[in-house]
Amino acid sequence: MRMTKKVTALAMTAVLTASALVGCGGNDTPNGQTTTNAGTTSGTKTSTYTGAAPVTEEAGTVSMLAMNSWYSTVDLSKDAMILDEIQKRANVTIDWNLIDPTIYADTVSPMLAAGTDLQDIVLLPDLDSNMSYIKSGMFIALDEYFDSMPNYKKFLEANPDIKAALTATDGHIYYVPQTVVTNNYQPCMMINTRWLEKLNMEEPKTLDEFVEMLRAFRDNDMNGNGDATDEIPMSVTSAYLPYLFGPAFGLDLVSGFYADDNGTVHYAYYEAENYKAYLEFLKGLYDEGLLEMEYTSLNRDQITSRCAQDITGVTFDFSWQMSTLYSAQFADYNGTEGIFKGVAPISGEYTGYYVGRTPVSGIFGVTKNSGNVELAVKFLDYIMGEECQDLYVWGLKDVTYTETADGNREYLPRCSEDTVWYQQLGINAPCMPSQQSVPATDVLLAKWHVEVDKELEQYIKAPFPAVYATEEEASIISLYLVDIQTYVEQMNVAFISGNSDMSTFDSYLTTLKNMNIEELIKIKQDQYNRYMEAYK
Repeated sequence: MRMTKKVTALAMTAVLTASALVGCGGNDTPNGQTTTNAGTTSGTKTSTYTGAAPVTEEAGTVSMLAMNSWYSTVDLSKDAMILDEIQKRANVTIDWNLIDPTIYADTVSPMLAAGTDLQDIVLLPDLDSNMSYIKSGMFIALDEYFDSMPNYKKFLEANPDIKAALTATDGHIYYVPQTVVTNNYQPCMMINTRWLEKLNMEEPKTLDEFVEMLRAFRDNDMNGNGDATDEIPMSVTSAYLPYLFGPAFGLDLVSGFYADDNGTVHYAYYEAENYKAYLEFLKGLYDEGLLEMEYTSLNRDQITSRCAQDITGVTFDFSWQMSTLYSAQFADYNGTEGIFKGVAPISGEYTGYYVGRTPVSGIFGVTKNSGNVELAVKFLDYIMGEECQDLYVWGLKDVTYTETADGNREYLPRCSEDTVWYQQLGINAPCMPSQQSVPATDVLLAKWHVEVDKELEQYIKAPFPAVYATEEEASIISLYLVDIQTYVEQMNVAFISGNSDMSTFDSYLTTLKNMNIEELIKIKQDQYNRYMEAYK
């Protein structure tokens, strides 16, 4: 069964519910075959398609292998109004093969391994970070067809980070991406503003001010229930502690590997001084009871319950949860003023920031043996254009949205009142490349929430980029990285809880060195250099 989600949750994960806002290379493909520019594998064809509908004058059919809706009661291959409108405008009929998202990878991976009888366009089950599918010669190099892809060329020129991430080691670009927002609605610290107001305290800007605030939350009857012992000053899952504190120590512990201002790559958990200082700080919180003993098992449901009881003062989560989850737990919350609100990151010796997400969340390729390459390429390009993305995000005027007097858009009430109907339309469906829209997310949220998110945007920093690995790099990474990450996670908890004394930290570093972390750092440096070269 596919899980059922509310419209706001889907809008976050599929369009967040940001923005609706070149590659180059030779003719040699990885397996030594040669293709011709802007044509099919059998010869060059002149294209009259310029990026706008229709894609083809003569009606055509393109087959697609992709995910179905996350709603178990919705089948996007049947009567999806928005998807039908896209096909109508393009003059292209889609022959769908849509698979349940919960089993997509397990179903599609064997199909790709067999490499036969595939659809013209395929949503890959992963990001092909090791270029396994590229090396198989299964997918065409799209940059060799860019004369037929004006929308995609424009998109890549406007997003050099995505272009760099999609550039394979041979210099070609093989995939069209689904993207997520990267500067809005990202993970951030949220504080119970009523508790701050009660104490007449300002939002903390430094680590020292943060600790002072936590102590005040712990030691006072913040919820006014007459019990000064039931307050839990901070409720942050172990996964989000690196987001919250790492930057104040000059560390991107979220990505693990990071590049400094000089372009030199480091492994944050192998930094002798800064990582040790980070661990000592967290151990201090733990020893003082400001970081709870069972922090490693804390989950979002528990935090939500604490908010409903008004017994906690700080959490950390995606900004989206500010109004939709945490503030909403208070019975008197009316949407006009936030209770749990996002605040600026805290700083230590280093200026704080928040780590965002990598933009690419999924990739679509055109199979080399489809026999329908040129039409498939053009159709993918049309989907990447502004007209199609606008349809994909907003739907149809007066059906799913209306325009206000000032020209802004709002979803019509039925979109939130009838979620099955909304999803069956095909808005933000996972079966086509889509670029998430910040404006389409803003209209779903309280005004105060949108204003806070725009203020936090200045603090977002991109994570270490996702880069394709060569065969040799992939082999070394698979040999060492998992064991290293497992050891790092174990020792992180051991140092913070005091099960391992900080006097053994040098031994920890030596163990990482013996586990070949420096060889991995060198590989990540090479990958980062390739990324920066492709970024130009």
